[in-house]
Amino acid sequence: MIAYKPEELERIDETIKRNDIRFIRLQFSDIIGSSKQITIPVDYWEDAVAHGVWFDGSAVEGFARVAESDMYLKPDLDTFTVIPWEMDLSTARVICDVYTPDGAPFEGDPRQVLKRQLARAAAIGLDYYVGPELEFFLFKVHDNGNLLPLTPHDEAGYFDISTDLAHSVRRQMVDALTAMGIDVEASHHEVAAGQSEIDFRYGPALTTADSAITFRTTVKAVAQKNGLHCTFMPKPIAGINGSGMHVHQSLWHRSTGDTAMYDADSDYGLSEIALRFIAGQLAHAKAITPIIAPLVNSYKRLVPGYEAPVYISWGRTNRSALVRIPRISTGRYKSTRCELRCPDPSCNPYLAFAVMLAAGLDGIENKLIPPPPAEEDLYHMDSVRSGLETLPGDLGDAIDALRADEVIQDALGQHVYERFIEAKTQEWNDYQRYVTQWELDRYLKTY
Repeated sequence: MIAYKPEELERIDETIKRNDIRFIRLQFSDIIGSSKQITIPVDYWEDAVAHGVWFDGSAVEGFARVAESDMYLKPDLDTFTVIPWEMDLSTARVICDVYTPDGAPFEGDPRQVLKRQLARAAAIGLDYYVGPELEFFLFKVHDNGNLLPLTPHDEAGYFDISTDLAHSVRRQMVDALTAMGIDVEASHHEVAAGQSEIDFRYGPALTTADSAITFRTTVKAVAQKNGLHCTFMPKPIAGINGSGMHVHQSLWHRSTGDTAMYDADSDYGLSEIALRFIAGQLAHAKAITPIIAPLVNSYKRLVPGYEAPVYISWGRTNRSALVRIPRISTGRYKSTRCELRCPDPSCNPYLAFAVMLAAGLDGIENKLIPPPPAEEDLYHMDSVRSGLETLPGDLGDAIDALRADEVIQDALGQHVYERFIEAKTQEWNDYQRYVTQWELDRYLKTY
């Protein structure tokens, strides 16, 4: 039997009755970050809560081999919510943790990977909060149902209004996200044609990772209802800005509830803990890159000239730095934070936040000191002139960096590390063997 508090079950039962829920989706994530689900009729909800729902883990990317396939889902009742765009079917959704037959949390569950790192932070008296900014593209779907050639939904630019055709679509997205329990703070058109961004309020890393998964599912569903295709692919169109997922991070003292990031006597207003946290992320930046920028396509975005960070550096006003320290308004010291600017929205948010935290905690535990801040514009500077190390240039180099970093491997755990490396190595090998259109255009007639 799975134990829940009676008041939790009563709250869910009331929601089910009030909304006449007929189906419930039990949702979880595979290692690469794709949402998976099992849908049950509401009549089986009580049994699911009491005993979990069994499934074949060998059918899920990176989970288990056939001989060790039996697993079950345990619903996290705090994540139970009605799906607003499926009211005609009266469907709800709940995010689940994955367990093995002996009742132990499955070590390959990405949610469990993040929980382990959060427990590690809690052991030294810290809570980890994050606030991601997810960018995405909206493309038109052609009459024949094809997406190619890609046609952006509009030709607007950064913060544009008059040419921003996605304005009404984003409002629908915000309404749907709000209904799903996500506190949206802002939405706007981004730099590239067809590109938008919706930001939601920062919060505890596990809750925020759940929200990021929900965000992607919700935004895609609303786009589809408007006859559009939403993609979180980092660089769908060459020559224009790609989509990033800048992540604002802060640490908080568990004992007092006060920020662990601020020191009024520091030049940057940063505490010793914050500086060591930043140092740890810079020290492990290369190794966490395949987790936070996990696609072959991610490295088409991480190039100079398109507002994506390449150099392993930190600074305040410098948006070209890997880690940026946003300015803090007078009297608002609790908003002191650091922003990691290299992740993209194709990542698995559970694993991304886990390795980001693990890198920072390593800096705190080993009292690492960050290098001097870089405040010059690095977007158009080469590595020789900057004197700075750069992120891996492609997925292959990123995989090699992860293979050389035991701290990040330990954070992932052996199961996730091995399965992730296996999947990404196969992806890289497939890409290397593939003959692209660029090669045909460049070489076919000449050679």
